[in-house]
Amino acid sequence: MPPNAAALNHNTLDALVAGQKDNGVNEASKQTGVLFEGDADTADGALAIDVNQRKRAEKRKLSLVWRNIILFGYLHVAALYGGWLFFTSAKWPTVFFSIFLYSIGVLGITAGAHRLWAHRSYKAKWPLRLILIAFNTVAFQDAAYHWARDHRVHHKFSETDADPHNATRGFFFSHVGWLLCKKHPDVIAKGKSLDLTDLHADRILMWQLKHYMILMPLACFILPTVIPMFFWGESFVNSWFVATMFRWCFLLNVTWCVNSAAHKFGGRPYDKNINPSQCPAVSAFAFGEGWHNYHHVFPWDYKTAEWGNYSLNLTTAFIDFFAKIGWAYDLKSVSEDIIEKRVKRTGDGSHELWGYGDKDITKEDEEGIIIINKKSE
Repeated sequence: MPPNAAALNHNTLDALVAGQKDNGVNEASKQTGVLFEGDADTADGALAIDVNQRKRAEKRKLSLVWRNIILFGYLHVAALYGGWLFFTSAKWPTVFFSIFLYSIGVLGITAGAHRLWAHRSYKAKWPLRLILIAFNTVAFQDAAYHWARDHRVHHKFSETDADPHNATRGFFFSHVGWLLCKKHPDVIAKGKSLDLTDLHADRILMWQLKHYMILMPLACFILPTVIPMFFWGESFVNSWFVATMFRWCFLLNVTWCVNSAAHKFGGRPYDKNINPSQCPAVSAFAFGEGWHNYHHVFPWDYKTAEWGNYSLNLTTAFIDFFAKIGWAYDLKSVSEDIIEKRVKRTGDGSHELWGYGDKDITKEDEEGIIIINKKSE
């Protein structure tokens, strides 16, 4: 755990609850399971609700948004062509430029809109927030303000009709279908009930929102197309279909997989009663966002995972780097004993080793453990 990360104990939970009440946020407007650990009424973070009763999808005729259907249809056809050009025609600088844009776009969503603004799992000084808002604009998944608002609704009313991408409506709906039809009235109503004063107080966030329709086309479409043509003589076809269409479409589908695949495929070692699951494949491409069973149980953990393995959680590595230079701070995490209690109470039995001292550690592994900076008792 990085030096800035703070494992939360009962005193911390009580302080957060008290602080929330002091700020005028009453019981009706609490961000249940989204921002404040104190919203969970048990010692191991379990929400005091019947999750089984909340898993429902009201039968209703969807009102299709044909503009979105046509645009997303074109995007995916263009991306397929761009994917072929990516491997057969694009210059190497264009290939690496596309990967670079994809990577910063992912971080703009994961480290920015998700872990910072939606969940407030850590704090960031203005230079880091400015970097993240730029990365987020490249990703073009709506303004970070709207992304964070909708994600809070998703967590607070997960897999009900108030969830924007309710996974109980099926894989396609939770992946992209929710963007092809009008929102359920419950999504709009519950979204209006949230306290978003913290988002309004962030000047950088609100600056992006105010100028989004100028910034987004430049960052996501115009510059990614013009830069390869101007700096290394790439063709317009390759620039548009590879660096712009293929890159953006791939990023969108990776993000959508967190809503679809990570709510369907994988184990549920922390809570078997909810659909979000541990999906390593999603984590690999989404820089650590696929450990979704853990994330829905402990949404305030800045790692969105129990383990600190950077190979499948590059977003955590990104945040830890900026914590070392002081631009990220107040990183929130969860203590091992709280995790262990929750796993034993609601897990599906698929949890792996706890860490040092786990009874399942083999003798061979135990002999290979190295203890650095050991102090004599």
